[in-house]
Amino acid sequence: MKIISVFGVFVADLCFISNAIPEKGQTILGSQHIIGPGGKGSNQAIAAAKLNGSVNFISKIGKDKNGEMALTLYKELGIDTACIIQDENHSTGVAGIMVNEKTGENAINIIPGAAGTLIHDDIEKNLNFIAKAEIFLTQLETPYEVTSYALKKAKEKGLTTILNPAPACKIKDDDFDLIDFFTPNETEAEFYTGVKITSEKEAKLAAHKLISFGVKKVIITLGEKGLFYADGQDEIYLKANSVKTVDTTGAGDAFKDALRSKVGDALDARRQEVAGSMFKAEPHSDPKPEIAGTGTFTQDGQVEPTGSEAQPETPEVSNAESQPANTDATGV
Repeated sequence: MKIISVFGVFVADLCFISNAIPEKGQTILGSQHIIGPGGKGSNQAIAAAKLNGSVNFISKIGKDKNGEMALTLYKELGIDTACIIQDENHSTGVAGIMVNEKTGENAINIIPGAAGTLIHDDIEKNLNFIAKAEIFLTQLETPYEVTSYALKKAKEKGLTTILNPAPACKIKDDDFDLIDFFTPNETEAEFYTGVKITSEKEAKLAAHKLISFGVKKVIITLGEKGLFYADGQDEIYLKANSVKTVDTTGAGDAFKDALRSKVGDALDARRQEVAGSMFKAEPHSDPKPEIAGTGTFTQDGQVEPTGSEAQPETPEVSNAESQPANTDATGV
């Protein structure tokens, strides 16, 4: 079993569901209010655990009800909580999420809370946990200088590093060299490269620019269009199958960890085999954790309402359609 060290934020998601996302100055009536676990780092740690990874999660939470919700869930899933700091002086972070129940689109406002006070020393105290891992996964919701330091330490320990550059912010030139897998969506890729992605052609151009910055491998997620992979030698464009959208919250986080699970199992495997399986995660037998509120969080990070308001299940996503530019390379 691969050991994954995840550095990131936990926030309590306050999810407001209605038939539209309000415009500026507009008040609308909603249909549901759900409270549950969120934060990119937390989402990815949970997904890693559900994909049979051995996970330690490095973060900071408050000594409050939302913090206890996080710890309870992590313990149920077998996530190592020894690296989680409980701060008496700051509350656990929260996120306000407005979801359009017709389209699944969302708008999110995040307050990191205690996780926003993470410092270099918090990484130093947990270096032994990082050193035991094989993969280090992080994002940009934590303070940038601390994230940069954590990436540097992970590389010094010989880990494969994955950076989900969200929310997008300026990255120091030297830090690109610390990244093995860089996984922006099309908006984030445009932020870093200036290339507006509307087709495979622009995705390829953006990926090449990112590789020129120093990252080893780039995976640009393209929403309903799929993804584009490049590593300086080979390129793969994967089309996504069409499915009914319920809520896009956490979709990128779930993908990043499905990727992480495949990286752990296929560092020496053929790239084409990895490409063909990126969207396919084996079902896990663990029960869905019950979360305070009016619904249940499903294994892919979605909210499944309970009772008479339950929605139809989202169709399972099958393998993406692969269109490799070159399929004879090895490694990922």
